[in-house]
Amino acid sequence: MSSTSTPTEHDLVSVVIPIFNVEATLDECLRSVESQTHRELEIVCVIDGATDGSAAIAREHAARDARYVIIEKPNEGYGASCNRGIAVARGSWIALVEPDDVVEPGWIGGLLTCAACYGGTAGVDVVKAPYWRVFPGRDGGTPTRVSCPYQGRVCPDSQPFAVGDGIELMLHHPAIWSALYRRGYLVEKGIRFVEVPGAGWADNPFLVDTLCRTDRIVYIDQPGYCYRERDLDEAESFAARSPRVPLERWNDMMDAAALAGVDDSRVLDALALRGVNYALITANAVGEDAPEVRDLIKDSMERLDATLVFRSALISPAGKRLFARVRGLEPPRTGGIPYYARLAREAAYRVRTGGLSFALETLRRRRRGGRV
Repeated sequence: MSSTSTPTEHDLVSVVIPIFNVEATLDECLRSVESQTHRELEIVCVIDGATDGSAAIAREHAARDARYVIIEKPNEGYGASCNRGIAVARGSWIALVEPDDVVEPGWIGGLLTCAACYGGTAGVDVVKAPYWRVFPGRDGGTPTRVSCPYQGRVCPDSQPFAVGDGIELMLHHPAIWSALYRRGYLVEKGIRFVEVPGAGWADNPFLVDTLCRTDRIVYIDQPGYCYRERDLDEAESFAARSPRVPLERWNDMMDAAALAGVDDSRVLDALALRGVNYALITANAVGEDAPEVRDLIKDSMERLDATLVFRSALISPAGKRLFARVRGLEPPRTGGIPYYARLAREAAYRVRTGGLSFALETLRRRRRGGRV
């Protein structure tokens, strides 16, 4: 850690909140943002054509707190709403908060303190942190809270760093909201969300754009963002409804990586893992030969180097078999020992961080889909 720091107590942070029909959770979310110990905030609520009481809730909060900026517009989707919020933001830093989540009081302050240790806006483009996964309790009981899959595992040799040195950030949920972004960095690099209907997994290419175009990432291993999860099988459920979306967004990720000139083998391995996993999710949801996805799966797998896929210890045997079938290649004859060794390490980590029952349920569902 740097021996000197840049004060951040007066840095303005623009908190962008895209809002569509979330009246059940919005009040709690906004109260948690208002309660940040770092007071220099601009709270940008982008009402994306909401048809419930969400807009009224946001306006009520704005009437009591001058830090709010309220934008109301027709429905365009998550990506367009985030872009609109970032475009009007005035802060030195951008934070993204989803309206069904909450943040702990010291969340932004902790991220800023981390940034300050490495030069603040003069030395840092992205501040990343782990997050809490919050699952609803059974029958209205106490929610279950477990750490995210990369807490304690992002261990760069030094900070700031390029994402290959903290590759765990690329291997799991994009978690683009568990971060601060220097607004000037987003503007200078022209980083924007893809604009697609609904949520549309627009966070996937944004992950690559923000983490692969800088070597000025810093990390603090202190969660403060509480991500509300509904279902361990959420990705599979979504793919059953919109089977093209996961691989379409993965192709956007690959395009973003190409634009960034990514050549780090660790990052390429992570992208291959995600691509094969998304192909598995799609195939499990509707079948790999379903007319609406057959060509998409094939074209997507054509973007990957077969040697990279077959030698990867990250990709499951089921994923390699799917890849081989789609590409018309002989599947690898080697065993899956490196993969299963990784699976065992993953199980041990999840037992340690989330308890035995949660770990077994997570791995059971992942194994059923051929992925971790």
